[in-house]
Amino acid sequence: MLAALTLLGAASCTGQSREAGANASEKQTSQAKQAKEKKNMKVTELTKEEFKKRVMNYEVNPKEWKFEGDKPAIIDFYATWCGPCKQIAPVVEEIAQEYAGKIDVYKVDVDQQQELAGLFGVQSIPTILFIPKDGQPQKAVGAMMKSQFEDAIKQTLLK
Repeated sequence: MLAALTLLGAASCTGQSREAGANASEKQTSQAKQAKEKKNMKVTELTKEEFKKRVMNYEVNPKEWKFEGDKPAIIDFYATWCGPCKQIAPVVEEIAQEYAGKIDVYKVDVDQQQELAGLFGVQSIPTILFIPKDGQPQKAVGAMMKSQFEDAIKQTLLK
């Protein structure tokens, strides 16, 4: 079953009381901004349990691909320390926003979800999995430009 899947960064703190009030205010503003940005995000982080509900329950169907989603999907297998992964993260976010309602976009931290990474033979990151509604997923390894994502979406997901 899975054989068909082989296509294709120190801060220091000082404790001055006058600066502490200003820094606390800046921190609250920054946190509010981050919360707003996170709310607008369209990429969903997957745990093993969410993966089994939204993508594939590999414990129930270990030998055959059975997609659980209701629309095509993209999964970005990444790591927080990976430079190329950080490079494509904004592109993945743009794709998620532009194709909202047509494609589900997920990400999987390979350090936190090693079982999922192993399931798909992820040995290099970023690895992107393009999952059509019907048919087998297609895998791409390495950083991709937005145009490459769009080509893969047109050829694999929205054909």
